[in-house]
Amino acid sequence: LAPKARAARPTVGVLLIHQFFEQQAQLTPDKTALAFAGQRIRYGELNSRAELWAERLLDCGIGPECRVGVCAERSVELIVGLLAVLKTGAAYVPLDPSYPEDRLDFMLSDAGIELLLTQSALTGKFKHRAIEMLCLDNDSAEGQAKRTASRSVAPSNTAYIIYTSGSTGQPKGVAVSHKNLLHSTLARTNYYREPLGCFLLLSSFAFDSSVAGIFWTLSQGGCLCLPQQEDLTDPSAVAELIKQHEVTHLLALPSFYTAIINDGNLPKLNTLQAVIVAGEACPSDIAAEHHRKLPEVRFYNEYGPTEGTVWSSVYRSTTADAGVTLPIGRAIDKVRIYILDRQRQPVPIGVSGELCIGGAGLAQGYLNQPALTAEKFIPNPFSANGERLYKTGDLARFRADGEIEFLGRIDNQVKIRGYRIELGEIEERLHQHPAIKDAVVLVTEEVSGNKRLVAYLVGRQSAVMPEASVFQAYLKQTLPDYMVPSNYVALDELPLMPNGKRDRLALLNIKQPAAQARAFKPASNWIEADLADIWREVLGLEAIGVDADFFEQGGHSLAAIQVKSRIQCVFNMDVPAKMLFESPTIELQAAEIARLQIQQHDDRSLDELIKELEQLSDEEVSHLLVGK
Repeated sequence: LAPKARAARPTVGVLLIHQFFEQQAQLTPDKTALAFAGQRIRYGELNSRAELWAERLLDCGIGPECRVGVCAERSVELIVGLLAVLKTGAAYVPLDPSYPEDRLDFMLSDAGIELLLTQSALTGKFKHRAIEMLCLDNDSAEGQAKRTASRSVAPSNTAYIIYTSGSTGQPKGVAVSHKNLLHSTLARTNYYREPLGCFLLLSSFAFDSSVAGIFWTLSQGGCLCLPQQEDLTDPSAVAELIKQHEVTHLLALPSFYTAIINDGNLPKLNTLQAVIVAGEACPSDIAAEHHRKLPEVRFYNEYGPTEGTVWSSVYRSTTADAGVTLPIGRAIDKVRIYILDRQRQPVPIGVSGELCIGGAGLAQGYLNQPALTAEKFIPNPFSANGERLYKTGDLARFRADGEIEFLGRIDNQVKIRGYRIELGEIEERLHQHPAIKDAVVLVTEEVSGNKRLVAYLVGRQSAVMPEASVFQAYLKQTLPDYMVPSNYVALDELPLMPNGKRDRLALLNIKQPAAQARAFKPASNWIEADLADIWREVLGLEAIGVDADFFEQGGHSLAAIQVKSRIQCVFNMDVPAKMLFESPTIELQAAEIARLQIQQHDDRSLDELIKELEQLSDEEVSHLLVGK
């Protein structure tokens, strides 16, 4: 293969994804592969470091079908670790350091992890477990790799296991093979024709959308740009990274992408060639705004579950899209999409049914859950060669033009800000609380578009119903923050329909109290009053105390971005995004805004004084200095 702007594509099945990366390291060893926090790592160096760690893993007995946990903050070492695991033929299991320890413990046990790659600052999370740990930032992997050619990795070997929310009360692991990963990445390479110069990775590596960015980029000779953790929720910081690294490809939630192009950042985005939105339904107004502000940049809407290896369909938006949620497009290369009724028969055009995925890309199944795998991965009734269909649980329909419209869910799974959440997992945890007899968790959407989780609780007769903060603390012991409800509604009993099932619609019509359990504390000055107005608008609340915690009231990173934007308009000043997280109450934010206003006033006064001094003659300055 000769070096080219885009790597030549070998025959499918000849190389696996990590071998595509190795090929790039041979072709362009001095090209930047990874950019993070001021570091620029070249392909040759990145491959060498991954090779050395792969050798160390092999020496530890790691090989095909072994499972290696990877728990690390965003860093060069994180990418080195993922590549090293793939090189050995083992499967990596991403473990988000922000998860509660109980959840991490379950994933370690359920996956049968034999070795953990982590960082020295995170070892305390696992000190109570008898597991071998290697620190990517401390432990040395030195020397020269010797066994690359002798490694045997089959396409059928598991490449990674990603955990998603589970309806039974525990997360479930989705096992994805090297063959699945190869298909997904090559389909992406074949579809997107814009040359991949630099990809900005916003997703957590514990979610499957990270797979798209990491391996698509490194297999094609592009630069993978990793934002630091504190920049992930700041649209201005993201835009600055796009400008600094000349990012060409961006994948983001539609709501976060809107914040980027609405934050006065357009001059920093002129290197973009392709914007991909995924993870939640994309309203047409977002596409329209994109086409108006960045008409030369192509805009795509992707759809796909973890069980389909990241993506299964894609739609390229045009200026003609208006008035409706964007369709999710058509099936990608070698994938087939069916929309079936309850008898598993195809529905007519325009009629809704369950979206089912066939063809290449289907994951191996759910780890340690053969019954669930058999329930969700069924024989394909339209194929005679033993293929399977994955029943997504998503409602969809075909339009007359062949495009697919996503219509929602047929079960209790929801997506909030791109996070896939089984409401049953939260309900199961609440049922385990000694004060709770019954619980239902639902999603409500405010006029502002803010979605929140609300728990409706029936207490045991002999128990005292705790305050909302008690339930939040209880759930945070086992669930990530995005799965913890912000509102808790106490009921004597749950409303039922005539057939005895819970009447969820009736629950949604029950007026919800404000999330705070503390006494209401009103604003004491005009800054607090203006901030309270902003919070009420963003969070969709009727009243908010100045000592209430933003995140306990249903706030989240995207809502914080909205608050930041409104502060800029109301107070005519920019505030750092981290301030909203470090000062999560109106009182604290008001004090910080006042401090910044004083600082900016002092800075302006000093600038004005300097300008006045510059206009004085040397003699006049001398008189001032000696006090004459």
